[in-house]
Amino acid sequence: MTEPIRVLVCDDQPLIRTGFATIIDAQPDMEVAGECGDGRTAVELARRLRPDLVIMDVRMPGLDGIEATRRLAGAGVPDPVKVLVVTTFNLDEYVYEALRAGASGFLLKDAPPAHLLHGIRTVASGAALLAPEVTRRLVGRFASRIRPAERPAAEPPLTPRELEVLRLIAEGLSNSEIADTLVISQETVKTYVSRILTKLDLRDRVQAVVYAYRNGLVT
Repeated sequence: MTEPIRVLVCDDQPLIRTGFATIIDAQPDMEVAGECGDGRTAVELARRLRPDLVIMDVRMPGLDGIEATRRLAGAGVPDPVKVLVVTTFNLDEYVYEALRAGASGFLLKDAPPAHLLHGIRTVASGAALLAPEVTRRLVGRFASRIRPAERPAAEPPLTPRELEVLRLIAEGLSNSEIADTLVISQETVKTYVSRILTKLDLRDRVQAVVYAYRNGLVT
């Protein structure tokens, strides 16, 4: 039997925290590893309990969710923990900052339970996919903030086709949309995406988007 996905729930609103925990514990493939209401405690519990994933609120007293995410999953963190950020619809900027801090994705607080569970399974699996429409919105709104590197990386070790796929990822296209654009199968797209992430030492599609903008592959 496969081990359940262990989730640490961090939200400063007890009602939301309890709601998330109840939904998660009702799943045969998930269990709640712990609960807390602030970022500092989330960091401490995550380091001690080593959950498969942390559901992290953004706006909390003391240490906020963005800084807590940076301490758990940011650049240079040894053995990082996967973080799924929760936010409200009108806080895109917090989502952007959280993704920069190392979050693997996010969900909306008013999302239906099925979306929450799908998000947990997706991030826990390592796929860490943002919904394509969300990627498009974030890229469209914040791409200008992703400053080109002063010294762009050397020519990426990608084939012409892989570069093409990377550019389409950066434009916010889903695997099916990339497949349609390039007239290839979705399985082939998945293979290209996996190769791109491996060759560039990137964790997920979010990092691939930032990489593409920082290195001038898209504007």
